[in-house]
Amino acid sequence: MAEEAYKRPSWDEYFMEVCDAISKRATCDRGRSGCVIAKDNQILVTGYVGAPAGLPHCDEAGHQLKQMIHEDGSVTTHCVRTVHAEQNAICQAARRGIAIEGATLYCRMTPCRTCSMLIINCGIARVVCQRRDHDALDSEAMLKLAGIRLEYVYNEVQQYEKQ
Repeated sequence: MAEEAYKRPSWDEYFMEVCDAISKRATCDRGRSGCVIAKDNQILVTGYVGAPAGLPHCDEAGHQLKQMIHEDGSVTTHCVRTVHAEQNAICQAARRGIAIEGATLYCRMTPCRTCSMLIINCGIARVVCQRRDHDALDSEAMLKLAGIRLEYVYNEVQQYEKQ
């Protein structure tokens, strides 16, 4: 039996694997998300879901759930105790003086509306997500309108409790 030749991961596969490793540090079990921002095949910054520095995490204090009512009458549930992985990565870039304009952002699911606005304003050129979020329509429309390429590894919705 012939041994299969080793296949190096593509850059997207590589950065998504790093994103998965980063997500293991997340402190909210509703998606345990991680984020990598890379440019020119180099990692610039990373981030994961967690409470603001010094404040209690979901894993310690429980979720702080809020419901959002959409224009079409649908209702979605969100944990607001945490800073999202994308927000934390963008904050790390700002704190360390790292320019992320023109970079690609890798994340586990479609960025939320607020994260999408930050992505637009900091000049990210491309977003690669593992899966769709249950509340992705606003973000997808916004990113498209802003000319940011949005790609999915898997064309399915990320599943977690109390969506």
